[in-house]
Amino acid sequence: MSRIPLVEPDSAQGEVAEMFTAIKDRLGRVINMTQVMANSPAVLKGYLGLNGALANSSVGRLTGERVALAVGEANSCTLCLSAHTTLGAKAGLSEDEITAARRGTSSDPKQAAAIAFALRLLETRGTVSDEELAKVRAAGFTDGEVLELVAYTALNVLTNFVNKVSETPIDFPEAQPLS
Repeated sequence: MSRIPLVEPDSAQGEVAEMFTAIKDRLGRVINMTQVMANSPAVLKGYLGLNGALANSSVGRLTGERVALAVGEANSCTLCLSAHTTLGAKAGLSEDEITAARRGTSSDPKQAAAIAFALRLLETRGTVSDEELAKVRAAGFTDGEVLELVAYTALNVLTNFVNKVSETPIDFPEAQPLS
């Protein structure tokens, strides 16, 4: 039972109804997290705006999914882990890469650097060292892409926190905890 009620798609009106239509067109359904966010149209609009903008990022969807998995694991957000395990697989991540991202790494050195940078952002609340910034740049990320990694990390912190505060019911196949 969600501690913050889900706004039912059938009862949504105005801007929320429009956003729900867009979500359903993209995902085939209106997911529970967005139904919780709809209690504040500003939050839902902000989430959809940043998520939509990052869909066209230079770092790409697979990197975004890896960051989401690493951040979700670090923040113990079962709903986000469940969602991004499903979405990551649909985007083309193998089961091994999904598990590696949740463990904070990747078999691809550039992706491992992206994940490590995202996790370092979490640990330091954004206060990364010159060396850490140099390391992600040395892995091949431009300054613009570094900012995209920051944005992906922040987006996933938002969704993790929304889901944890509200105790949003999981509406994806549940990802099991790593052992």
